Amino acid sequence: MATFTRMVKGQMRCYSAPVDAAIPASKRKYIPTSGTYPKGFFVSGTHVGVKASNTKFPDLALITSETPCSAAAVFTTNKFQAAPVQVSKKILNATQGQGIRSVIINSGCANAVTGKGGLEDAMSMATKVDEYTGVAENGTLVMSTGVIGQRLPISKILSKIPEATSSLSSTHDAWLTTARAICTTDTFPKLLSQTFTLPSSPGRTYNIAGMTKGAGMIHPNMATLLGVIATDAPIVPSALQSLLKTSVARSFNAISVDGDTSTNDTVAILANGAAGGAPINSTQNDDYVVMQNILTSFLQSLSQLVVRDGEGATKFVTVRIQNSPDYPSAQLIASTIARSPLVKTALYGRDANWGRILCAIGYTQGVAPGTVVPERTSVSFKPADGSPVLKLLVNGEPEQVDEERASAILQDEDLEIIVDLGGGEKGELGGEEGIDWSYKATDAMQIWLTKTLSVDNNTSQRGF
Repeated sequence: MATFTRMVKGQMRCYSAPVDAAIPASKRKYIPTSGTYPKGFFVSGTHVGVKASNTKFPDLALITSETPCSAAAVFTTNKFQAAPVQVSKKILNATQGQGIRSVIINSGCANAVTGKGGLEDAMSMATKVDEYTGVAENGTLVMSTGVIGQRLPISKILSKIPEATSSLSSTHDAWLTTARAICTTDTFPKLLSQTFTLPSSPGRTYNIAGMTKGAGMIHPNMATLLGVIATDAPIVPSALQSLLKTSVARSFNAISVDGDTSTNDTVAILANGAAGGAPINSTQNDDYVVMQNILTSFLQSLSQLVVRDGEGATKFVTVRIQNSPDYPSAQLIASTIARSPLVKTALYGRDANWGRILCAIGYTQGVAPGTVVPERTSVSFKPADGSPVLKLLVNGEPEQVDEERASAILQDEDLEIIVDLGGGEKGELGGEEGIDWSYKATDAMQIWLTKTLSVDNNTSQRGF
């Protein structure tokens, strides 16, 4: 019995954040020690105790701008949409994305499937923030995360909003505390920031910052978690919504951990224009194109932090689908590989069984005719150390695989699997550009999916 007990303990994994909020040593490298944050934005993380077991850690996040912002958001497609999702949608529709000042987020309770009372609770959170930030109405978006089916301790939350507003700050520590306040089963706060320039104002520096949370219930079909992005670039609401929708589709909407899409998924962006310059008011100008690349790349990096913190994760595996004649087919194939239980178990078991990858490609439904041709399909492993790729299948012909080297490659935390479909002569992208989907993977039950575009057969990447 003692031997059995030791064996079981050796196999157990904890899928909850440490109760003392200690960050695992392996995750500390993902936490920024400094940042460059957008002008005019202030944030705070406040302890409420939404969950009775939380006696000291921040669980109420507030992000606000000193001036009105353009705002945009994407939401879950789950039919059981949580109260904060419904309320935020209503506010954005009423304002057309203009004049938004704040985002208020609680962790510890999702306020999902809570009926009319839940809607009233979400609206009261927004109204209370408006009151303390000097907005008449419809100036605050609301998000919640945590347990489904339970009402918020709304009195406790509302009583802490004055403290949340009085402790607003623009320091790096404040941003990090705010990112910590939205965590649930996350093992580390997820925060990024960067500077950038736009063609119309080459001498002007803009800033963008973002925080996200997520470790479970992560799967494509909107944003798959919570995220807030703030920038001091001037962007009109219609352009901002277009920018966000495209960027999310290529970042947050292309990651998967466990195949579940939550009731609360929301990614929102605020742009206050505090850094000045000409507003981005069209999808046709150079500033828009550059901003699209910047935002897509930024959100890809932010979403990969979720991948790194996936519940039960043991590896970070990128699978690149190259030379598909069109985008939808590549998307279907990549998604099928990502969901394959046999691919997941092979990766977790460090088994170079490329036949499982091939099978997933072969049974993918809905791809364009001629996309998958066995005689021109190739599969390879690309090691993380930069050494040459290990070819497994070339144009439908199996290679003599060095099993020892394959096993060594699979020992590493990071791995890249390359699937070349050998097509792409005349796809919807034109020319010889191929689609490059990458998914971040996994142990036996976890897998992640992200996507980029290959501009050549060497898988160089670009935002789009």
